[in-house]
Amino acid sequence: MKLFKSLLLLALSAISLSALAQEATIRKNLAERLPKLPTIDEVSKTPMPGIFEVRINGSDIFYTDAEGNYVIQGALIDTRGRVNLTEQRLDKLTALAFKDLPMKDAFTLVRGNGKRKMAVFEDPNCGYCKKLHQEFADLDNVTVHVFLIPVLGPDSVEKARRIWCAKDKAKTYSAWMSNNQPPAAATCDTAAIDRNSRLASKHGIKGTPTMIFTNDTRVPGFITADRIETMLN
Repeated sequence: MKLFKSLLLLALSAISLSALAQEATIRKNLAERLPKLPTIDEVSKTPMPGIFEVRINGSDIFYTDAEGNYVIQGALIDTRGRVNLTEQRLDKLTALAFKDLPMKDAFTLVRGNGKRKMAVFEDPNCGYCKKLHQEFADLDNVTVHVFLIPVLGPDSVEKARRIWCAKDKAKTYSAWMSNNQPPAAATCDTAAIDRNSRLASKHGIKGTPTMIFTNDTRVPGFITADRIETMLN
């Protein structure tokens, strides 16, 4: 039995060393052949024999062979399980739990007793965000945590700063989103907006609005009040 365990440990060690050597080869060859490639975060095997996942920029992935001779961009799909493995992997890499949201970098819109909770990433110039606020008017007993991410240009940045620096952020934001009343000029520490943009980028939030509910479900894009109700409940 002791001999068997020793042989097993030796075999596992050999496999581990082989995997490390394989990863080193891929890293070396890709870095030499693609000098503009960002630093590789991780190299890992995929279920497809001979194909490896390469992760860069936190959550960007592509695929290569064992020697780094070829690069494949696109979705890796398991036809037997009918699963988009790339999408599944990206969902895991960019997951953002509601409990981990930095609420200090948001402000709240409260309706009724505010018992039900949700969060939304928005740009103040986003048309669908404004449309979403019309749907919020039909909700009750909900607290909406608003994270400003100005992704639509310089005017969005300026409006986001004015809203964040307003004495009453919620009132100023609602007046703009619902009644097109421009936020007044104001200045303050707007580092929270920069943090929100980095947070969104890290977790793959690229469009507005993007909603996150307390069960960690993420919903990108506009949805109607009845669907929001379903998600809240």
